[in-house]
Amino acid sequence: MSPPSPPSSSAPSPATSSATSPVRSTFGDVLPLLFVAVWSTGFIGAKFGLPDAEPLTFLSWRYAAVIVLMLPVVLLLRAPWPASRAACGHIAVTGLLVHGVYLGGVFTAISHGLPAGITALVVGLQPLVTALGARAFLGERIGRMQWVGLALGFVGVGLVVAQKVATVAGAAVLTMLVPAVIALLGITAGTLYQKKFCPSFDLRTGSIIQFVPTLIATVAVAAMTETLQVRWTGHFVFALAWLVLVLSIGAVSLLNLLIRRGSAVNVASLFYLTPPTTALIAWALFGETLTGLSMVGMALAAVGVWLARRVSGK
Repeated sequence: MSPPSPPSSSAPSPATSSATSPVRSTFGDVLPLLFVAVWSTGFIGAKFGLPDAEPLTFLSWRYAAVIVLMLPVVLLLRAPWPASRAACGHIAVTGLLVHGVYLGGVFTAISHGLPAGITALVVGLQPLVTALGARAFLGERIGRMQWVGLALGFVGVGLVVAQKVATVAGAAVLTMLVPAVIALLGITAGTLYQKKFCPSFDLRTGSIIQFVPTLIATVAVAAMTETLQVRWTGHFVFALAWLVLVLSIGAVSLLNLLIRRGSAVNVASLFYLTPPTTALIAWALFGETLTGLSMVGMALAAVGVWLARRVSGK
């Protein structure tokens, strides 16, 4: 009788482990860059869509489209829902802050005439504000070099948008700043809240939980402040499709993954790269001017993000 064969093991062989580890490492390295590239295209939606719809009306259609697209996916794939009502509540609050307050503030500011450069500069404060909040709210320790990186990043963003900011003057800008500041507070609070209370959840069901209350709140405010009218031009349809598929589904999923994997400060520091990336896209697609000062700012922003993220190796 031949001896019994040794039992098979479910553990991966060393060869398999060594093969998959570089893949995971590469994905982790590419994920932040992919997020920045995708998130930075959000200006396309504002550029093409806002002339045909008021900001909250535009966002309401965007949120509704995401729900319509994601709900069949959730049902067909039987994606898992959160285990408790409390978990659902935390995810919903995150959605209201990140989508409702942040996007509502940004779109309202731009639609009321605040230049995109100033909007980017205000929202560009987010990594610094998040760092302060992460220290108090999450107990994250922030090293000296991280603070240096955050400061360099903000200076870099300021240089990138300096030309556009310099062309705007007048007291009216101060009133336009209010929704931009609200947007800053929304994205900061949303990042911190998600990291503390719901860092990990299924992205498919999570999107439904986030966008349903956000849609209800946005429609309610839009009904009181806007006409709810839309001109269904080709530009508007393109902008809506882009924002739904690329931003609300693609970029937001990447953001949730980043929050799950890294510290709040590391995630927030990536937002320093969005104004420079947006400027590059605008230069390539629309022929907008890139000055030498802007190029210096891009370099400073990149160095700042590298320093802010290098400390913890994320």
